[in-house]
Amino acid sequence: MAVAQDKLTVSGYVKDVANAEGLIGVSVYSKETGTGAVTNSYGFYSVTLPKGTYTFVVTYVGYKRQSRTVELTDKDIRLDVELAEEGRDLQELVVAARREDDNVKNIEMSVNRVGIKTIQRIPALLGEVDVVRSIQLLPGVSTVGEGATGFNVRGGSIDQNLVLLDEAPVYNSSHLFGFFSIFNPDAVKDVKLVKGGIPALYGGRIASILDVRLKEGNAKKPEINGGIGLIFSRLSYERPLFKGKGSFIIAGRRSYADVLAQPFLTGNLKGSQFYFYDLTAKANVRLNEKNTIFLSGYFGRDVFGADFGFNWGNATTSLRWNKVFNNKLFLNTTAFYSNYDYSLDSDLRRKPENTGDYFRTNAKIVNYSIKPDFTLFLNKNTVTFGGQALLYDFQPGTATAASAGTIRTFGLNSKYALESSLYVGNEQQASARIQLQYGLRYSFYQYLGPGEVYTFGTAETPGLRTRPLLNTQTYGPGDVIKTYGNLEPRFALKYDLSPSSSIKLSYNRLAQYVHLLSNTTASTPLDVWTPSTNNVAPQLADQVAGGYFKNFGGGDGNMYEASVEVYYKSLQNQIDYIDRANLVLNKYLEGDLLVGKGRAYGAEFYLKKNKGAVNGWLSYTLARTERLVEGVNTNRWYPTRFDKRHTLNAVLLYDPQARPDGSRSRWSYSATFVFATGTPATFFTNRYDFQQVAAGTNAENVRNNYRIQPYHRLDLAATLQGRKRPGKKKEDSWVFSVYNAYARKNPFSEYYRPNPDNLAKTQAVRYSVFATIIPSVTYNFKF
Repeated sequence: MAVAQDKLTVSGYVKDVANAEGLIGVSVYSKETGTGAVTNSYGFYSVTLPKGTYTFVVTYVGYKRQSRTVELTDKDIRLDVELAEEGRDLQELVVAARREDDNVKNIEMSVNRVGIKTIQRIPALLGEVDVVRSIQLLPGVSTVGEGATGFNVRGGSIDQNLVLLDEAPVYNSSHLFGFFSIFNPDAVKDVKLVKGGIPALYGGRIASILDVRLKEGNAKKPEINGGIGLIFSRLSYERPLFKGKGSFIIAGRRSYADVLAQPFLTGNLKGSQFYFYDLTAKANVRLNEKNTIFLSGYFGRDVFGADFGFNWGNATTSLRWNKVFNNKLFLNTTAFYSNYDYSLDSDLRRKPENTGDYFRTNAKIVNYSIKPDFTLFLNKNTVTFGGQALLYDFQPGTATAASAGTIRTFGLNSKYALESSLYVGNEQQASARIQLQYGLRYSFYQYLGPGEVYTFGTAETPGLRTRPLLNTQTYGPGDVIKTYGNLEPRFALKYDLSPSSSIKLSYNRLAQYVHLLSNTTASTPLDVWTPSTNNVAPQLADQVAGGYFKNFGGGDGNMYEASVEVYYKSLQNQIDYIDRANLVLNKYLEGDLLVGKGRAYGAEFYLKKNKGAVNGWLSYTLARTERLVEGVNTNRWYPTRFDKRHTLNAVLLYDPQARPDGSRSRWSYSATFVFATGTPATFFTNRYDFQQVAAGTNAENVRNNYRIQPYHRLDLAATLQGRKRPGKKKEDSWVFSVYNAYARKNPFSEYYRPNPDNLAKTQAVRYSVFATIIPSVTYNFKF
């Protein structure tokens, strides 16, 4: 048996030969032993083996396989590898860029990666590629409907998803009330959604992690990408820095529907503003072989309205330092700043005649954080450990009202909190068939002064009345008002049934110290965020999941992949509201809150074809998500507003096979179909007539006792590649798409009201955001 001194290490980076981008999730393994590793988020890997001669195989779907012979004799070896894409024939025929058998061999479960090239081919609203809309086609992911911000994962609300942009949190991932996401596809490198089996590295949310990584920029040559569409255009520029020791990318988008519509707007609508823009940038410099600095940032804003309007936007900055101490120890330290602000304005256009009378409100959430993460590569073990300090500054809202020359300012005081955490985790190859991942995270939270703190009693009628105020206490700056601490264990197991199949199990506990308060059917960018306080405890979730994963078909057995996962999630400290709760600029808001528990459970089925002229996937989710809150629904379980029993998604990508003369068609095609059970709604249970006027009442105090009609939609797209001319580096394409191809009038909401023609009768009203076919065309270019 070999002793430790007889073992040596091979380590290095795996990058794209075309642009020197680090590749995430590349498989690097010894052909002789089968022992290997997967590159981390920066393309780094490390493998330790006994002395000897080995053939290292480097594989990544969509890239040419490489083999390198390495002799481990008396010292460790640095082996950097650059992979080249297979070319258009394979590049456009794979669903995602990763290991071919990753779903079976990787211990990760409840994890989905969607390659940016796949995202770019999926039919999209108005022809614009969108990251968030693409992940909604995955099992376990849903949305309340068109026009709703965010997304829901395994029964979680939108605030229970930790959305990271280069490790900085984003509090609103949507433009134009959810129709588009803030992520510019020209700047996105990798998209990873984690729904369960969450490693100890992550914390702060209880439903999912959406980890979006930006491109580093082309370190080999200048490159321009862009597109011109019906609603917005985009442009990105990337190039090397310092003779290839670094690179940068800058990408921008701006919608122009407001500009095109201005000539047709009259009356009160003239001068209306409805647009968004964003700017994404990133730069990196390799100081030497062991040190690299990254700086990235995002700034975006939405403006929507006429006289009365909305304004919201995100700003993030991430500074990261990668340090390779040796071939076994890797450090990434991240410092980030995140700012989300939103406002209402009664005089959005600032008309001179209105300068004397207006009403404006502003609110924001600011985060500051530092986060060191270590990775230690040991024999058959990959140990991760680190911590984070995160400072919250919640500014719930200030308002300014002016009338007849008198200006009055009022609002709520800021709330401060500090969330600290430490974690350690290990991924271990316990035997030839068994792989383990386990860890522990401890989070410690402090609600800080200055501020007034309220103590409330118990309402006489829970669920219907505000709790009475008992006491008010004032705290100074830095005073600790309330503390919470939570141990968050994580565990996952993979057992290989055969070379092409495995079963996986996982458990995780997660704590969340921030809350989104919304009592509307679908959350909006103006909903209230609040930290945990003496009256609002942190949200907790325990989730267990199990799954079976199988690859089959094709010469290598990886033509198709299939999986089925089941999960059960128990949630604590879930917030609800008394009837007619006031969430805006209400300093006694916590007296209107109700707290209960939740549960979510379901099964997710997934079938994907990875290769060939026709590929894509089919997913089906059977799920329930419910709440139990004292004073609501007569103290019985009720479905949440984002509960959907059945969700079916189908994605079809078709690229015609090569012609007999070896050429290929310039056309490729894609289609998606979506079906989902309607979301719950609360309708009147009783009706009474008063002076020949019908009125409804919810006499039984039931919650979400009705479901609106099911949602289903078909989207189609065709892409025409431009002709390639000898000696010309320019690439371009035209994308023709049809959203809602059969003009389904999907209901966003349904409600009853008195019939305006006969007040003695009631009338059902269905509201649809898109009730017709929406065609579009987009021109994309690259040179």
